[in-house]
Amino acid sequence: MIRLDQLSKVYGSGDAAATVLDRLDLAVDTGRVFAVVGPSGAGKSTLAQCVTLLEKPTSGRVVVNGDDLTALGADDLRVARRRIGTIFQQDGLFSRRTAADNVALPLQYLGVTKAETRARVAELLDRVGLADKAKHYPHQLSGGQRQRVGIARALALRPSVLLSDEATSGLDPDSTASIVRLLRELRDDLGLSILFITHEMDTVLQVADSVARLDHGRIVEQGELTALLRDPDSALGAQLRPARAALPAADGDRVWTVSYAGDVPGDWIGRLGARLAAPIALLGAAVEQIDGVPVGRASLGIPASLVADDVAAALSELGLAVRRAAVASSASKNDVDAQPAAEPAEPAADDLTELIGVRA
Repeated sequence: MIRLDQLSKVYGSGDAAATVLDRLDLAVDTGRVFAVVGPSGAGKSTLAQCVTLLEKPTSGRVVVNGDDLTALGADDLRVARRRIGTIFQQDGLFSRRTAADNVALPLQYLGVTKAETRARVAELLDRVGLADKAKHYPHQLSGGQRQRVGIARALALRPSVLLSDEATSGLDPDSTASIVRLLRELRDDLGLSILFITHEMDTVLQVADSVARLDHGRIVEQGELTALLRDPDSALGAQLRPARAALPAADGDRVWTVSYAGDVPGDWIGRLGARLAAPIALLGAAVEQIDGVPVGRASLGIPASLVADDVAAALSELGLAVRRAAVASSASKNDVDAQPAAEPAEPAADDLTELIGVRA
């Protein structure tokens, strides 16, 4: 597993000091995918660099399998970095090396024998579905295939942690879906801890077990993915799955936006109407399953004459939840607008060899 304890990064000093990461705490357990999202300038790129110790944190700890990497000397740190495989935004392949040669690079610099290297490379290319592309150069591969080679290379030294830094950015939807499936398979088969940094909310829904939102260097919200999506008060949950446009409510009705908070019966609208002895209008809804858990949101038109607490209680009995603020104020707007997120900067070119094990 990987754990960040009160991780901070400050550039400059005195009046010119700029805090880019501010006392971050998060943990990625073994066999889990933890996504980090946030707007441009939130600190995602710096977080990726601090996790790999390419940027030394100002304070705090990066702990991998119980070992504090921030306390290690240069030689020990190079060895410890082998536990963290990095997948880059633009695959980071060397254009004059074949797919097999790119995967072999960390092993060669580590001094692994040629026979062992060939066997390991063949195993990894087969694992990512590219056994027949070993002799292809990067320009002969699609974007998704190049990223798969990058994943194979990240696995070469048998890491326990994968850092995915915008690994699906710029890929077409089919390639993104295939990379997501591969990462989930690797998580399950190898028991990897995956820290998945991205600006793509739809990808988070496909890959993550947990998610945190980074804003101005601080984690402003984090939790299990399905719990956030089911929490009507979660701003992050609303960003991950924004409410869809709904029909306008009839005169005399108040709009209630509800979320699935538990097991919801299929005939819940009829039951709600019977419970409240009032007509219920379905103005809009979206329901899906994420990791086998039903997640949904619906907009309802309910007579404004009904007591808000009674409506909330009836919804709760059916496994539905409404924002607390809406119950308290009888407000009709429950949606939180998602903020746009920009892509983070690429890691410095000189850092590439360090991350893939060249200097190990």
